[in-house]
Amino acid sequence: MAELTYRDAVARGIAQEMERDSNVVFLGEDVARAGGVFKATVGLVDRFGPLRVRDTPISEQAILGAAMGAAMTGLRPIAEIMFADFAAVCFDYIANEFPKLRYMTNGQLGCPLVVRTGNGGGARFGAQHSQSIENWTMMIPGLKVVAPSSPVDVVGLMAAAVRDDNPVIFHEHKSLYATKSEVPDGEIVDTLGTAKILRPGRDATILALALMVPRALAAAETLASEHGIDCEVIDVRSLVPLDTQTILNSVARTGRLFTVEENPRLCGWGAEIASIVADEAFWDLDGPIVRITTPHIPLPAADHLEDLALPSAPRIVERIARVMNGARR
Repeated sequence: MAELTYRDAVARGIAQEMERDSNVVFLGEDVARAGGVFKATVGLVDRFGPLRVRDTPISEQAILGAAMGAAMTGLRPIAEIMFADFAAVCFDYIANEFPKLRYMTNGQLGCPLVVRTGNGGGARFGAQHSQSIENWTMMIPGLKVVAPSSPVDVVGLMAAAVRDDNPVIFHEHKSLYATKSEVPDGEIVDTLGTAKILRPGRDATILALALMVPRALAAAETLASEHGIDCEVIDVRSLVPLDTQTILNSVARTGRLFTVEENPRLCGWGAEIASIVADEAFWDLDGPIVRITTPHIPLPAADHLEDLALPSAPRIVERIARVMNGARR
């Protein structure tokens, strides 16, 4: 075991796959000599050389266009879009080109590539560099979408994404880059479409993603110690494919469901899961599904306003305690 930061896990995950398969290449703005704007890819160009680790012009469309061409001709590219918000600049590739290539060519061509993005808020980058865009990508048929919350999941899900024969959007959370945890030595390969139960519980199920996972875990401990509410916390990890069975089984055990989402409330990922649970597990529910989200606003840059907008552990505690205590009366 070694203690790695989330940031270091990104480099390790990419290196593991580049070492294993010479067809894996990596490209993006300042990813080579500079090691990336978030210093998540330091050392890769020294290890694998400038032909496989390539700096690109500041053009998201050029980055994804080159990645698509590489994927069509036998390579397995990993492309970086520095800030997830900039996916809007090159959304034609994400929405129209990558996910539809296999269908449009009647299966003659595939698009095995990974798009890494620096996703989410909490780092005071303002409204155009802090958005949590998982819901932008999960709505598109043909894409797979993951958002790891821990270093070990970064490594394992990166391996799964690179080895998948479909385009995968890999959301890395900017505010998690400095977080640390232990990661086993050796090759790590995870499975897309699997959630993780991080804290078992009997009274309520909390679903969270990326930065919201540690906040949900902290809230669950407070709820248990101060309110006597025992919450099960599930890291969703993979939005497409979605581990529906783990979620439904948990709701069947607890009877209550709360989602903790960084995305703005309207059309967030939790709304889709709430719809699935309402359709498939309505009679298991003891009360309404409750979503805890960022308001439907541009994310502020000011420290206190951004902190107020994003779901925090105290806000999660307050909301769940109020709902659960109301149910007990």
